[in-house]
Amino acid sequence: MNRVLITAGASGIGRAMAEAFDAAGARVWVADIDGRALESCPQHWETTLLDVTDEEGVAGMFGAIEATWGGLDTLCANAGVAGPTAGIEDIRLADWRACIAVNLDGVFLSVKYATPLLKAAGKGAIVVTSSTAGQYGYPNRAPYCSAKWAVIGLTKTIAMELGSFGIRANAICPGSVEGPRMEGVLEREAKAKGMTRDQVYDGYASGTAMGSFVEARDVAGMAVFLASDNARLVSGQVIAVDGFTVNPDPKL
Repeated sequence: MNRVLITAGASGIGRAMAEAFDAAGARVWVADIDGRALESCPQHWETTLLDVTDEEGVAGMFGAIEATWGGLDTLCANAGVAGPTAGIEDIRLADWRACIAVNLDGVFLSVKYATPLLKAAGKGAIVVTSSTAGQYGYPNRAPYCSAKWAVIGLTKTIAMELGSFGIRANAICPGSVEGPRMEGVLEREAKAKGMTRDQVYDGYASGTAMGSFVEARDVAGMAVFLASDNARLVSGQVIAVDGFTVNPDPKL
């Protein structure tokens, strides 16, 4: 796992992944659409300003990785957006498509262009960030849930397709992760349900066996494990890091 690319790696879960891989001794390449966040990355990381839905940009980045590093060992396809929080009848097609584009098309393009480099290395790991929303239905989150279910199907397919090349693929399903993105979800969901932000927060937390939100470092630790030789026969798996969701939509 000594050459690792993390998409959306300049903040949130991706930043925690980058820091964890760095601490494990890997060379880190971070792609992100947020230029200011990229500027805050350590100087010894490679960085690319990237929209993961831009095929030309994605292809160019992997060309730069090959030219700079000579190859790649691990892809963390982490980029995603929360999408709209609304009832199905109130979701605009444009918002649906924008959510699907980042969460699904972005993973597809990253995997598509990473695969030749991983094949050339003779082995490798693909870690896709899905969500517990890819395992359960969540009211008012139709585009996000649809995309996160879809990337699980994609992950299992590429695990079958690429296994003979020594390439493993697994999906991590984070639960509710502390941070700015989840705060936005909480505020929008509170408005949609006529509740307070704290009521929604407590509802999500109480819907887990451990009664807690997840921290980005918890997800990052799983990514490092899945990329390591300790997981050499772990492939095609969907692994939740969520404190065990027992009720995905608790009613308060």
